[in-house]
Amino acid sequence: MQPYTGFASVYDMFMDNVPYDDWTEYVVHLLKKYGVEDGLVLELGCGTGSMTRRLSTKGYNMIGVDSSEEMLSIAREKSSEEENILYLCQDMREFELFGTVAAVISVCDSINYITSEEDLLKVFRLVNNYLDPRGVFIFDLDTQYAYEEVLGDATIAESRDQGSFIWENTYYEEEMINEINLTLFIPVEEDTPERNNYFIKHEETHYRRAYSLDTIGRLIEEAGMEWVAVYDALTEKEPSKDSERVYIIAREKRQENKLYINE
Repeated sequence: MQPYTGFASVYDMFMDNVPYDDWTEYVVHLLKKYGVEDGLVLELGCGTGSMTRRLSTKGYNMIGVDSSEEMLSIAREKSSEEENILYLCQDMREFELFGTVAAVISVCDSINYITSEEDLLKVFRLVNNYLDPRGVFIFDLDTQYAYEEVLGDATIAESRDQGSFIWENTYYEEEMINEINLTLFIPVEEDTPERNNYFIKHEETHYRRAYSLDTIGRLIEEAGMEWVAVYDALTEKEPSKDSERVYIIAREKRQENKLYINE
């Protein structure tokens, strides 16, 4: 099953422990620190739009891109007309816009879902192509430490009245791949006594890849951008060996003939 299909309907419920408000304040701080006070901002891997909507309330004109139509359907339902957010169902490896943007952001380990260097270079080249001159790219990454030492082969389970999930992790050290086998049990929404204890079972498999900072830096350079900084999540400190999430900032570098869309 395509990731984030069955999970889409309960995604926000099971992600209610994610500190989106803190993430928003941090991303806004970084945007302003690197010169993006307002303007058009693209979010790659926007999911149900939790960050997209929050950034819209901070005064940015938002575009949200995600490959899951199920997730975007929920994002559109939750967005108000006043927010005026454009949601596009596109693969971030092939996304297309009508013009350039002041900044591109990607959070909640969306970049880790790009599991080959070749595809990640495609993403970075497209980001560079659609950034305004000296535009900013801010994205987070789960680290190799997080996949090896924190998730590893752990199983996470949670049960609520609105649904239950089993999240089984496997880490393949040589490939640096985290495999997630996700099983969901979602109640049948029928208001009849005989159906009260019925559940629909969904199964999904997700793959995420850990990248070294050296690899990310090399790909950023190959894409025509320049490396600006890397921070331990929600700080302006250098990452440590046990950092679980980092934020990377890159910038568009003025070049001639930088169109890579059809390459």
